[in-house]
Amino acid sequence: MDSEWLLNFSNFTTLFVCMVLKFPQIFAVVSAKSSAGVSVKSLQLELTGYLVFLSYQMYYSYPPATYLEYPILIAQDAVLLMLIFYYNGKLNHGLISAFIYAVGWHAVTLHKWIIDLAMSLCTFISAASKFAQLQCLWEAQDAGQVSALTWGMALYTCLMLARFIILATLNAVVTFTILHYRRVGKKQQ
Repeated sequence: MDSEWLLNFSNFTTLFVCMVLKFPQIFAVVSAKSSAGVSVKSLQLELTGYLVFLSYQMYYSYPPATYLEYPILIAQDAVLLMLIFYYNGKLNHGLISAFIYAVGWHAVTLHKWIIDLAMSLCTFISAASKFAQLQCLWEAQDAGQVSALTWGMALYTCLMLARFIILATLNAVVTFTILHYRRVGKKQQ
């Protein structure tokens, strides 16, 4: 199998999955007219992470192709959050959240050190969002309206990235091994 074809397939399918990632969750909430089991805290943390990542990419003028999925994910999370606030009878909380996110999105790019710090916290924020959803599920002892399909698709997108992490780690090991043997070779001469 051609590795370039595999890479293009992985990139395309990951982008496609991101384009529809929250649709099953949105449909589940709308059809049940309930957001039982869906953690607002998890969504807010996830949205924060997406906004920081997008802001960082734009701040440093990365090519749009490197962050194309993030505006789509942000829009889906925003719609889902508004639906949750609507069905919980707290739409005013949604409007306040939207205002806070808009101000925060601007504030994070005021200084280079702020955006750099925010980006360094992104992995922690994303991990915290997953733990918040787990906590919600464990406390309720019920999956409620949480979409297994949405979480399964999120798993798929992460597995595509795991390939790069594994390859980067192995490349680092090869590099350090080469440097080690060069150093040992020079000592022997």
